[in-house]
Amino acid sequence: MSQSPSPKSDFLARADSVLLRFGAHYFDKQIVSADGSYVIAEDGQKILDFTSGQMSAILGHRHPELTAVVHEWTDRLVHLHSCMLSPPVLDLAEALVKITPDGLDRVLLLSTGGEANDAAVRLAKLVTGGFEVVSFAQSWHGMTGGAAAATYAAGRKGYGPTAPGNFSIPVPNAFRPRFPGVTIDWRDELDDAFKLIDAQSTGAPAAFIAEPILSTGGIIDLPEGYLAALKQKCTERGMLLILDEAQTGIGRTGLMFAFERDGVVPDILTLSKTLGAGLPLSAVMTSAAIEATAHERGFLFYTTHVADPLPAAVGAKVIEIALRDDLPGRAARLGGRLEDGLRALANKYEKIGDVRGRGLLLGLEVVTDRASKRPDEAYGVKVMEICARDGLNMNIASLPGLSAVFRIAPPLSVTEGEVDEALDILDGALAEAMG
Repeated sequence: MSQSPSPKSDFLARADSVLLRFGAHYFDKQIVSADGSYVIAEDGQKILDFTSGQMSAILGHRHPELTAVVHEWTDRLVHLHSCMLSPPVLDLAEALVKITPDGLDRVLLLSTGGEANDAAVRLAKLVTGGFEVVSFAQSWHGMTGGAAAATYAAGRKGYGPTAPGNFSIPVPNAFRPRFPGVTIDWRDELDDAFKLIDAQSTGAPAAFIAEPILSTGGIIDLPEGYLAALKQKCTERGMLLILDEAQTGIGRTGLMFAFERDGVVPDILTLSKTLGAGLPLSAVMTSAAIEATAHERGFLFYTTHVADPLPAAVGAKVIEIALRDDLPGRAARLGGRLEDGLRALANKYEKIGDVRGRGLLLGLEVVTDRASKRPDEAYGVKVMEICARDGLNMNIASLPGLSAVFRIAPPLSVTEGEVDEALDILDGALAEAMG
């Protein structure tokens, strides 16, 4: 006899009565507080937050120095007219210029990653005079205007036409190649992709926008050397390379910025999630030359919360802590420990098809069997639910075709003990879900 579904909790029933559903599947416990690497439910359960909130809280929750900065600037100055500047804005801009390579010398401070990517695309179009934008077919850059037009992982159907001139190319995926059983070098794949772009182009290319590691797309790390080859493709066509380091920036991959591994400097860099460590803060960075051309041509990107003092003060403190406490080094060290643990689990469980990523941004893909590599979405969801029950929040993207890849991104302040605790919970969940 089938069991009737359990009744919804009071808070979920309240949510259904007042909230507009936007795609998220709500956690079945109400979260009332947080501390360090844990969020705390209404019933007192402490849950390891191995998604850093929305992949943002790189210093964990309730970090005392960030709390102090928020209190200080809430008392002093929160918001200003767009034409007024405050000390935190200049402090943060100078700090960003200092920790990035030459060629990223000008900063625009905004609120969200989607907004920053919109500004970056707008900047590229004005400077190049083109309007065509290319991104990966598994990309996620946001849900606003130009960012949504360059997003292909989900959210395209049913909303009418996007901005004209948007194209996509496949991302090289070592675990799931486009043509299974056929070995194709990623350089050949990139050459072929741009031949198709050239055939479709009207001769007005503006930009290529890419994540160094595609997160929502399944934690797909671009091969070493790919970004350099991509930059060359852009240069040959008069396009600008925009790198979206919303999730990879400020140390998460073991370097301050993921692009540093490849020795490439983007024409435009966007930062968000990790920069604000949980507060809405983003940045667009570019060269002095590009900024000068954009200014001459009347670049306009007024928004209500451009260069607000409070989030800028938090961002400046985040960078100070990242440098002082060597967050990239911590991510490399703790990420190595976490990856070793995940690979040990892969040796134990045939349902784990692949472990991939860098630093403390790792992916674990579950499959029906390793021979077919068929994603086992039902098993993945079951593992996620058991982990949540036992005190570990590990995210599976709730999007079609993506619910078999765990995106694992704990705070960079996570401890060895917390990494080991998470691995123990995951071990038990993997076993129980096989039941």
